[in-house]
Amino acid sequence: MQVRILGCSGSIAAGCRTTSFLLDHDVLIDAGTGVGDLTLEELARVDHILVSHSHMDHVLAIGLLADSVMRNRIGKPAIQVHALPETIEALRAHIFNGVIWPDFTRLPSADAPILQLVPFEIGQIITLGDRRIEVLPAVHTVPAVGFAVLGAPVARRGAFIYTGDTGPNPALWTRLHGMRISSLVIETAFRDDERQLARVSRHLCPAVLGQELARLDNPINVYITHIKPGELDVVMTEIGALGSAHRIRALQHGQVIAID
Repeated sequence: MQVRILGCSGSIAAGCRTTSFLLDHDVLIDAGTGVGDLTLEELARVDHILVSHSHMDHVLAIGLLADSVMRNRIGKPAIQVHALPETIEALRAHIFNGVIWPDFTRLPSADAPILQLVPFEIGQIITLGDRRIEVLPAVHTVPAVGFAVLGAPVARRGAFIYTGDTGPNPALWTRLHGMRISSLVIETAFRDDERQLARVSRHLCPAVLGQELARLDNPINVYITHIKPGELDVVMTEIGALGSAHRIRALQHGQVIAID
């Protein structure tokens, strides 16, 4: 298994694409603007989309993907969009409503739509072929989750953890206690002088990131995501000053992370 980073920025600018990861060739984890870098053939191979929460930077490409591949997937099962019930309701009410975007859960026909919205709950393990993906808790301004892509029981590297958008999240570290982790992708959306903004928007800044990472059992590979355009150097310098035992790097567009 592998995860290809299509987008990992907190917003858009030249070279910056919002959150979207491709697991193998057929599973998207979030569907931000980075999905647009896939070819039409690659888009048509996507069978599942796992959505962390309803904010635009994570869901923007769902409807566009559906529109692009509808003709290429005639006769195939619907693309399953997996999300919390609250996120599904937000997608129905605010995107697939015929005003913002057509309702692709009923197109090209109600009997054979291109999208199917599938609810999950925190703690659930979603099995997609030989892949197991656990839904993790997140703390955000809307109902939100993260995901653990679980490797094989004898995996050398362990699980790939994606926190989703989150502020301080004690329940996450409780769940990760004792888990073998290969890579942790965790957000740090603001620099330290914007700590109050991070707090009210339920994101992390470097100082709070350090407090969160201190809850981990052992040093691991940590990748920072969701940094705003133009803020990468400042945020990563502040993170570097933490003196953490973990190996911390900025997540990069186009990066591929192996999961054994």
